[in-house]
Amino acid sequence: MGDERFVHRFDPTLRLTNASKRVEEPEAIYAEDDVVGFVLLSQSCDIVRDAVTRPYVEVAPLVEVSEDLLRETRKLRRPNFVFIPGLRDKLTVGHLDRVMTVEKAVIARWDRTVGCSTDEERTAFAWALQRKHARFAFPDDFNEWVRPLQEQLTEKHDKETPEGRALRAIDEIRVKALPNWQATPVEVTFLFIPEGNMVEFEGKRWADWADRWLALVPPSGRFLRPFGVVGSLDDFKGRDLRESALLDLDYLSVRE
Repeated sequence: MGDERFVHRFDPTLRLTNASKRVEEPEAIYAEDDVVGFVLLSQSCDIVRDAVTRPYVEVAPLVEVSEDLLRETRKLRRPNFVFIPGLRDKLTVGHLDRVMTVEKAVIARWDRTVGCSTDEERTAFAWALQRKHARFAFPDDFNEWVRPLQEQLTEKHDKETPEGRALRAIDEIRVKALPNWQATPVEVTFLFIPEGNMVEFEGKRWADWADRWLALVPPSGRFLRPFGVVGSLDDFKGRDLRESALLDLDYLSVRE
């Protein structure tokens, strides 16, 4: 972490952010924004390499978020943010939409806070960075078809209701298309992976929760009636996970 500023380039004729709008010089093309610190994104092997031949590292600014957004980020439901275990008590995450390159001499002066202290935490951090750039691009008509479900997830997720708590108990929702996403017709299977008890939640079977949510996406166009399967990561085959795509609260490409 450091008391530096995040710097980005902008078009002076079309200023999109508050930082660029605050720049008074009419011909300026760079804006600076105060941040609470930075998270280092470059791999350790690149950081320790010779600073003359490999002088650059990548950093992202730290931002303060709500407890709900922190929880969603930790569960990989907000791909534009990355959870940092060492800063969980400060309700702070890394903002992956804003990445900056700095020279190694700059970060050498910063005070360091350990973000990940175990192999499990480091693996989760690396997976979050990978997801940011490897998300599946769903077809536009799938986005439209599944929009009622996405809106239900967004609206009910944080409610203190049985449905809201059920949604928060879901670790992952994945989708798989048969025979493929370009086929007509296409059959979509939703894989619901909850935490803890795989059978029921708050007196209701997980299969019933899944049926309730999938009722929001009836057959339409080339999409047949969807199927829902509930299980743990151990229950699914490696092929199921490899051939499916992860959904999250930001997954609709038309909304990003």
